[in-house]
Amino acid sequence: MENIFINPLKTQWKEILQRPAIDSVALENIVSPILLNVKLHGDKALKKYALQFDGGALGELKVTDREIAAANDLVSDELKAAIELAKNNITVFHAAQKEAVQQIETTNGAICWRKSIGIQKVGLYIPGGSAPLFSTLLMLGIPAVLAGCVDIVVCTPADKQGKINPVILYVAKLIGLKNIYKTGGAQAIAAMAYGTESVPQVYKIFGPGNQYVTCAKQLVNKEGIAIDMPAGPSEVAVYADETANAIFVAADLLSQAEHGADSQVVLVATSAEIIANVKAEIALQLAVLPRRDIAAKALDNTRFIIMEQPNAAFDLLNEYAAEHLIIASDSAVLLSEKVINAGSVFLGHYSPESVGDYASGTNHTLPTNGYAKAYSGVSLDSFVKKVTFQQLTRQGIKNIGKAVELMAGAEGLNAHKNAVSVRLKAL
Repeated sequence: MENIFINPLKTQWKEILQRPAIDSVALENIVSPILLNVKLHGDKALKKYALQFDGGALGELKVTDREIAAANDLVSDELKAAIELAKNNITVFHAAQKEAVQQIETTNGAICWRKSIGIQKVGLYIPGGSAPLFSTLLMLGIPAVLAGCVDIVVCTPADKQGKINPVILYVAKLIGLKNIYKTGGAQAIAAMAYGTESVPQVYKIFGPGNQYVTCAKQLVNKEGIAIDMPAGPSEVAVYADETANAIFVAADLLSQAEHGADSQVVLVATSAEIIANVKAEIALQLAVLPRRDIAAKALDNTRFIIMEQPNAAFDLLNEYAAEHLIIASDSAVLLSEKVINAGSVFLGHYSPESVGDYASGTNHTLPTNGYAKAYSGVSLDSFVKKVTFQQLTRQGIKNIGKAVELMAGAEGLNAHKNAVSVRLKAL
C-alpha cells in the first residue's frame, strides 16, 4: 500500500492508473474450448464443468418449482423486508425510465415515431461461489420484467450439493422468474449463447462475473450474441478533501477491495494528511474483516494520489473513468459538475457505494476498466430495442419526394430515386 503519487504530471497518469493486467490471450485459450464443448455437447458439458469447477454432480439443470418454494423458508423475515425495500426502490427508479411513444410530424404529411420494444429473449448471469449476488438478480430481473422481455433465463452456479443459494431463488420468485438453471462460469455464458437441451438460447446476455465470464461474454459477442457491456473486475475511485471523514473513506475503499483480489481502489486526496489518516483507518478496519485476505490482495492494486487542485483531480478521475466514483466532500454536488466519465457517482459523506449496490434504486451493473468513457450502466434501455416508424400521406410524399429524388440521384442510387418517382407520377 505504498503507491503514493504527489501531483503527478499528465504524462504519468496512464501508467499510474493502469488496471491489474490480464493476459487476454491466455484467457481466451482457456475459455474458447469451454465454449466449443458446450456448443457441441450441451447439457453433458455443463454437468462435466459443474463437477470440475464447482465440485457438484448435477441431475436436472433446471431448478424445480419445489426447490424455489422451499427457499422461502430459508430466508429470514428481516432479510425479506430488506429485499422488499430494495425491490421497491429499484422498481421506482427503473419504471421512471419508460418512454412514451411520441409522434413527430417532421414535415406536413410525414409522421415519425420511435417505440421501445422489449428484447424477447434475455439471459441473466448471477455470480455464485464465494459471494452469491442475489442483489444482481434484483438489478437485472426487475428491469427485464419492466421492459416486457418475454423469455428471461437465469443461470447461476450450484454448490457441491447441487443447490442454489436460497436467497437467489427467493428473489427470483419475488420478481416472477421461473427459468433458473444450475450452471456458472464461462460454460453458463455458452449455454445461453448457443442453447442446450435444457437451457434456451437468448438474444442478449447480462451480468457481471470473473475474468472467465467476462472473456466468454466478449467471445460470444463476436459471434453475434449481444451483451450488456464489457465488464471486468470491480473498482472504486474516491475523491476526498479536508471535509472528508477518514473512517468513511477507508470503509468505502475496503468495501470495494473485498470483491476480489483483482479489484482496484484509487484514492485522490487534496493532502498527504488525508491519505495518512485513511491508511491508518484501513489497517484498523481490515484486521476485523472476514474477507480480509481477499481485500489485502486487492489493496496491492491501490493508488493513493495527492492532487491539491480540484480541477486537476477531476481531470485525472475522468481519465480513469471509474466504475464507482465517490466524492467525499461538503462540496460534492458542486464538484460533481466536473464529472464526465464514471459508471455511477456517489455524492457527499452519507452515500457509500454499498447503497447503489443494493437498495438506493440505481443499477449496480456498470462499465469497468475505463469503459465508462463510452458505455452506460444497465438501465431499462438495456432491455429494449428502439424501433422507428414512419408514415407518409400523399401530401407528405409530395413535400419531400423531390428532395429524395435529387439526393438519391446524386449518390447514383437510381432505384432509390425511382421508388419515389413512381409514387409521384401516380399522384
